[in-house]
Amino acid sequence: MDLIQFQKLFKKEPRYRSEQAKRSLFRDLIQNWQEAVTLPLSLREELNKKCPIEISAKTFFSKDKNTIKALLTLKDGLKIETVLMRHKDKRNTICVSSQVGCPLKCSFCATGKIGFERNLEIWEIVEQVLFFARYLKKIKETVSNIVFMGMGEPFLNYQNVIGAIKILNDRDGFNLGARHFSISTVGIVEGGIEELAKEKLQINLAISLHAPNDELRSKLMPINKKYPIKKILNAVDDYIKKTRRRVMFEYIMIKNLNDSEEHAQTLAGLMKKPLYFVNLISYNPTGIFKPSSSRATAKGEEENLFSSPSLRIKKFKEILEKEGVMVTQRYRFGEDIEAACGQLVAKDGRK
Repeated sequence: MDLIQFQKLFKKEPRYRSEQAKRSLFRDLIQNWQEAVTLPLSLREELNKKCPIEISAKTFFSKDKNTIKALLTLKDGLKIETVLMRHKDKRNTICVSSQVGCPLKCSFCATGKIGFERNLEIWEIVEQVLFFARYLKKIKETVSNIVFMGMGEPFLNYQNVIGAIKILNDRDGFNLGARHFSISTVGIVEGGIEELAKEKLQINLAISLHAPNDELRSKLMPINKKYPIKKILNAVDDYIKKTRRRVMFEYIMIKNLNDSEEHAQTLAGLMKKPLYFVNLISYNPTGIFKPSSSRATAKGEEENLFSSPSLRIKKFKEILEKEGVMVTQRYRFGEDIEAACGQLVAKDGRK
């Protein structure tokens, strides 16, 4: 939808008309303006002409139906991905993209291989949420959380990301509380972490760390040369002082690369601070690396926990806990539908 055209149309209308339109769009979750029966027919026709709200997408369901990935086609023909993760406790989390592709070239990320096309506009971010909100309405469920962990680096598109959050947080619109939003960053300090600390919205901050030292992190994430771990942690400490909010450090567990006992001990040394917590994530393979496994040890397997990948995540977590680090573990979603961001776009482009 063209937000500028939308605003122009409603400048000449009474204020309550704009409120009716937002209610139809974000609460009733209409898919065509003709469904907004509270609006005059002439206005609905003009909205359909100048501000269409249909969303072009292909959907892919995991075998257990708990993960749904959508490949959205934008008005210029470019494609982005968004993922719905349905949790056992009835929570529904939407992982949204902020850019078409990504310029950062992290070695473990499928999106990095695509390259960078452009930043997403505010509405292109919002419509990812609306797409799944419409789906969930059909099964009488709602969106619980929105995480900016999809394609792209959110803080390289800061203004549009915050603009989208404000629309989705608006009480007269989608009305999702600010604490239900999380932004994941590789550690962009200026124009990113520092700016978020100034926002009055209580948005959650997550840092994509993935390595306990600069040498390894720079190999995985070239941006570490500009934003090394110490610089990021200093910015996070300042953020915590200003906001009093917890910060999550994401750590993707990659087999034989960042999952050793030594890595765990080094990471523990960095993370033993108030309001820090670590989220261990089983890597969703993209063809380069393999995930550390968290399955139980089978009969005949080596008992040493670090000589076999079978229990590496479990042991890694135990080391952090023993050292007093707050830590959680997140399991993979949608491996069978290539749910790692960028995989579907790359595959679709090869057809």
